[in-house]
Amino acid sequence: MGPEELLKSLTERGITRVKIGGFDIDGVPRGKYMSLDKFRSALSGGFGFCDVIFGWDIADQLYDQASVTGWDSGFPDTLGVPDTDTLRDSPWEPNTAVVIADFRLKDGQPHPACPRSLLRTIRDRAKALGYEANFAAEFEFFMFRESPDTLHEKGFRRLDSLTPGMFGYSWLRTGQNRELMADILDQLAAFDVPIEGLHTETGPGVYEAALVYDEVLRAADKAALFKTGLKQVAREHGLSVTFMAKWNASLPGSSGHIHQSLIKEGKNVFAGGDSAGTMSETLRHYVFDHRQCRSTC
Repeated sequence: MGPEELLKSLTERGITRVKIGGFDIDGVPRGKYMSLDKFRSALSGGFGFCDVIFGWDIADQLYDQASVTGWDSGFPDTLGVPDTDTLRDSPWEPNTAVVIADFRLKDGQPHPACPRSLLRTIRDRAKALGYEANFAAEFEFFMFRESPDTLHEKGFRRLDSLTPGMFGYSWLRTGQNRELMADILDQLAAFDVPIEGLHTETGPGVYEAALVYDEVLRAADKAALFKTGLKQVAREHGLSVTFMAKWNASLPGSSGHIHQSLIKEGKNVFAGGDSAGTMSETLRHYVFDHRQCRSTC
């Protein structure tokens, strides 16, 4: 679909604005709203976006000289290039479409700190070798009956969890919060981030969600968008979410898993050996180059 066809389709669907942006070095989406006229311009020539997103942390604290941008360069604009294959409607913002962009330097080369561009480069190298990479993310997270204001008022301590006590894989607790569970499943699916499984984990207000696998670049997009989307859903229910590995020393931590497969000529190259469940030589090298370690470790 060309730019004008795309814009016509957006207009016919009642879309009046586009929320566009990309991922910083922590995988957090950073972006802004664009009018459709500005989006038309971005489709043909890209758009400017301050590269400070590659020079600060998740709390906007500058690393200063520790990355590829800083005070010495004045945090200049980098070039954002919309990836229209990522276009999706926002379930939470009426008349708004969402598009992910890649960031490039002025000469058109990928920005050295853009994580999505790096993944695209690695994916393309694998494709050139005949491999197809499929990934899926799985997240654990705590949910609280708190707002951003109450979180700060409490100093992020003594927070009111969605449910008390420990009860992993609780059928009852998910049923007691059925409206929340339904919204998580339905709204994330509407955001093109389908969830394969959702259940309670061990800990107060802890849940785990496994996303449906996809081609590696799309899977990475969905993993990052899942976090943002889940926080949108939680906000509608008066809740807050954290994916921190350990928010409370006396409680279990949260984990995350990346499920991976590598396909060549229609076959899973990780499978192999004389019996089921054994690793192929390709998988051994993928996980750990044991021969190199034997000579250097």
